[in-house]
Amino acid sequence: MNRSTPIPETMTLHVPFRIVKRGGRKEMQMPEGATQPRRTDSTLIKALARAFRWKRMLETGAFATIAELAEREGIAPSYMTRVLRLSLLAPDIVEAILDGLQGPEVTLARVREPFPLEWMEQRSGLC
Repeated sequence: MNRSTPIPETMTLHVPFRIVKRGGRKEMQMPEGATQPRRTDSTLIKALARAFRWKRMLETGAFATIAELAEREGIAPSYMTRVLRLSLLAPDIVEAILDGLQGPEVTLARVREPFPLEWMEQRSGLC
């Protein structure tokens, strides 16, 4: 456009959405039925990576107890046990989290709470 070209009419676009707090940050939530892009939760993915890394360290015998490993990592043993529990999630739930396809209710705070060991029950409770 140059100075001699008239400015086109103004167009107003309305996009229905709402702002919700999720995991301490604000997120835009689209209306029911709208397609949403995949969004990975980096905090949750980092916790999953830690859980599987710590599990491997315990299984290989690098550390004899959770308390010993927690001391080495500089964290509380109670926190470590809550995060280690993530390694017991059903494989398809872990995959959904890694792909950013988990539901909005699947947050780090939610999965650190006790959940059933049975994968079928996990799917009904978390998905």
